[in-house]
Amino acid sequence: MRTNRKIAVALVATVLAGAAGGGVAQASPTTSGSAAPSACRPANHTAEITEAPSSAGHRHYRVTLTAPSGYESCELAGSPTDVRFSNQGSDSGITAGRYGGQGAVVTFGPGHPVHFDIQVPNNGSGTAADEASFTLQAPGGEIPGTSFAEGGLNVAAGTLIGPVQSGA
Repeated sequence: MRTNRKIAVALVATVLAGAAGGGVAQASPTTSGSAAPSACRPANHTAEITEAPSSAGHRHYRVTLTAPSGYESCELAGSPTDVRFSNQGSDSGITAGRYGGQGAVVTFGPGHPVHFDIQVPNNGSGTAADEASFTLQAPGGEIPGTSFAEGGLNVAAGTLIGPVQSGA
């Protein structure tokens, strides 16, 4: 059931993004002339949330995106936007801001995983979540559709998302 919901949400978001027009990146491949679909499209990659080392006053989680062979590499930039967290399908009510430099461009595709950080204030409160949804950014704007990452985490008011970086 969860997969059907994800597909439906991704399709609706893609249709709405296409109808909205300006400010939407087309998730173009980094090389021209390829007929392979872009790894940046939400249906063409997977994402997993894992716990990362804590820092002073914060818990950290890493979201790693990977693309299987058969997809064309593409470029991502900045922090994902429209980040929402849910637990067993129920929205947590927690939204996230961004931190860090937003201008670096990274290549993503088969053999080139990327990751971003979820930084959560360690203030003793938190809400359990098992999924994050987000919109990836390309150098030219948003990539249409919503990506999903699964894995256990705790989020709280003041949660921030770091920019996409190369590597797993």
